[in-house]
Amino acid sequence: MKKIAIGLSGGVDSSAAALLLLERGYDVTGVILRLKPDNYADSDIADAQKIADCLGIELKILDRRDYFRKAVIEPFVGEYLSARTPNPCVECNACVKFGTMLDYALEIGCDGIATGHYAKIEEKDGRFLLRRSESAKDQSYFLYRLSQHQLSKAIFPLEGMDKEEIRLKAEKAGLPVARKSDSQEICFVPDDDYIAYLSSLGISSPKGKFIDINGNVLGEHNGIINYTIGQRKGLGAFGKPMFVTAMNAADNTVTIGENGSQYSSGFIADRLNFIPFDKLEEPIRANVKIRFKAKEQPALITPHADGTVTVAFDEPQRSVTPGQSAVFYDGDIVIGGGRIIRNS
Repeated sequence: MKKIAIGLSGGVDSSAAALLLLERGYDVTGVILRLKPDNYADSDIADAQKIADCLGIELKILDRRDYFRKAVIEPFVGEYLSARTPNPCVECNACVKFGTMLDYALEIGCDGIATGHYAKIEEKDGRFLLRRSESAKDQSYFLYRLSQHQLSKAIFPLEGMDKEEIRLKAEKAGLPVARKSDSQEICFVPDDDYIAYLSSLGISSPKGKFIDINGNVLGEHNGIINYTIGQRKGLGAFGKPMFVTAMNAADNTVTIGENGSQYSSGFIADRLNFIPFDKLEEPIRANVKIRFKAKEQPALITPHADGTVTVAFDEPQRSVTPGQSAVFYDGDIVIGGGRIIRNS
């Protein structure tokens, strides 16, 4: 690939990635996605334009606000109303950044796209493999949904670089965002306060019952969207520490239990995607990450005819949360992953 569209976000990572591509001889075009509602992306677009001007590349603005709302924001809201805790960045990468942006890049004559993600792609035996980055900023977890087509058209110039190395490189090149702070975890949720964000959309959920594992009523909760698995704070006074262990949207209940009850031996996952192969045909052992900041844990993954898998941990794990992505690793290779739908 020689002609590449770089996804510029207005931040230092994508800017440094663009710089590296130019240094390696690529013909680079900048693309920034307008995803935030109204004109909230204007400041990022202004930063991206400064970067493009500094690097001497063209910047194209791709307005995908309607698509982003339908593909990412509406499912995000739906998951909370279904008593699950979603990870919208995974959906955005698969559908938006490596979906509609890749399609656009190919339409304008580019050979593929690059982003500022920290991860590695390797071609082996006719398959494109996704590997974790050697950097502490590794983001392979968020990329497990990428297809073979998407991986074949993607470049991650940052690979194993660390953040300070990238900032120094950007600074030396005179990029105006060299010391710009990192963006928040969920780009469309101000201050990372999802409850306030849902409220701003007019989304709420009715009060219901706190129950124990046997269905006994222990008190009243303030609406399912206010809770997540493993939560301890904000439950009220019960005379001892209590934790959220399950939530049921159908009967509007939140199950709580004493310390220890928040551990699970495994879970069921759906919406699976595998990278080294198309489909899991038999049980395999892998290291499993149940959220981005969780430590990987050894487990047995067993496929089922309905397209789900059961993941059985060697040791019980804390706060296995429906809605979150579970990602499977073999060493530094991403095997794939899926959405946790219930504990088992």
